[in-house]
Amino acid sequence: MFNKVLIANRGEIAVRIIRACRELGIRTVAVYSTADRNALHVKLADESVCIGPAATKDSYLNIQAILSACELTGAEAVHPGFGFLSENANFAKACKRCGVKFIGPDSKSIELMGDKAQAKETMKAAGVPVVPGSDGEVDTIERAKEIAQNIGYPVMVKASAGGGGRGIRMVESSEQLEAAMTAAKQEALSFFGNDGIYIEKLILNPRHVEIQILADQFGNVIHLGERDCSIQRRNQKVLEEAPCAIMTSQLREKMGAAAIEAARACSYENAGTIEFLLDDNQNFYFMEMNTRIQVEHPITELVTGVDLVKEQLLIAQGKPLSYTQDKIHLTGYAIECRINAENPKLNFRPSPGKIEALNVPGGPGVRIDSAVYQGYEITPFYDSMIAKLIAYAPDRVTAISKMKWALAEFLVEGVDTNIDFQLSILRNKDFLNAQVDNHFLDNKMAAGEL
Repeated sequence: MFNKVLIANRGEIAVRIIRACRELGIRTVAVYSTADRNALHVKLADESVCIGPAATKDSYLNIQAILSACELTGAEAVHPGFGFLSENANFAKACKRCGVKFIGPDSKSIELMGDKAQAKETMKAAGVPVVPGSDGEVDTIERAKEIAQNIGYPVMVKASAGGGGRGIRMVESSEQLEAAMTAAKQEALSFFGNDGIYIEKLILNPRHVEIQILADQFGNVIHLGERDCSIQRRNQKVLEEAPCAIMTSQLREKMGAAAIEAARACSYENAGTIEFLLDDNQNFYFMEMNTRIQVEHPITELVTGVDLVKEQLLIAQGKPLSYTQDKIHLTGYAIECRINAENPKLNFRPSPGKIEALNVPGGPGVRIDSAVYQGYEITPFYDSMIAKLIAYAPDRVTAISKMKWALAEFLVEGVDTNIDFQLSILRNKDFLNAQVDNHFLDNKMAAGEL
């Protein structure tokens, strides 16, 4: 058992990891920027180390500072959470060189799945369905036009090193292709330091359905069912559900088996997520793999009863999986709403400031993952998500009803939030009828229905 784990992250995921460590009797080290000196994860951890100023490049992305904090505190392992350095192969390599266990997959798996074009080729070789498109990166406009013509418009230009909806452009005709490639390459270079791009067929009106997997160092791999993450704004998830409302047992078995093959194809270890596009005919296509814990992991925990973060810690310590596939059963329905400090009426403008008053909902089947408290100062330096509100019930209708009153009880004063916007989603008749796809929010907002 690890004696001490350093959490290389902030906010609610850092708090979540600290709590899992406590249950396993592991001491924790929080790292923080000068802007986060009063953050909840700093107050809850056994020890804390300031690693730099507010700018992420000087603190939460500062590999040398984080590893120095490990040496200073004697931390034997690092949990990267999500975002920041969680999918940085160089960080995983640096941890290994310093004798610190990286709680996640091997750097080779991160590199392989982090390159979206290479990941796609790996999946094709493993027999996992992939979206038709280019074989690897596309370097010239002539080659891009040839590929797009062969697979048919519309197409997507996507960053090879992308994620979080960055470096993506939709192209409906050959006349738009060159400008889209240029824009995608520039954005990719800015966010990922890599301007490589590839081309895929645009699957019309798909759902974004992802499969959670766990894998240990002994070759055991299981899946824990699916999450429907189709409610997105500009490729950023807003609300997630588990299970998917239109899923059948046969389709779940096929997608789960494909996810397990995907994990085996890259010799994966620890928690990961295989993301698929699911069309109206129940055809599914590999999109990407996230080599980390996901923001939306709580809904899987509620419908399976598996503590994913504790499993991550146990796997990293060389333990075999606590579960076999036949022990995984999906029970009930869970919905997660991401509560952000932003103003939907002003184009979702971030709303930093001091939380003057706070009341969080509770009761049976309601879970809050958050790191804010009354008097907490939300800074402008980081992501605007301040909480995840999760509702769990025996079925979808009851879960939606429970989420509605939970949102109505959620009071945050001092900053703007998207709570009312989340309520408008839950009241929409098409959402209530599970008639959603990846463009649901954009289309409903354009039509003035949200």
